[in-house]
Amino acid sequence: MDHRLLDIIACPACKGKLSYNIGDSELVCKFDRLAYPIHDGIPVMLTTEAREILSEEVKS
Repeated sequence: MDHRLLDIIACPACKGKLSYNIGDSELVCKFDRLAYPIHDGIPVMLTTEAREILSEEVKS
């Protein structure tokens, strides 16, 4: 994931900052506890495609 993309991309639900989870290949919104998948290098920024993550999965 290009770090420049992380600087400009935002969570579609809250417009907050996202972090990259390299292990699961997804972008994570810690505030909404949503993880957006990345398919073939393209982030799928649809709330309907995001999965809810548990509090334990959110890394500080």
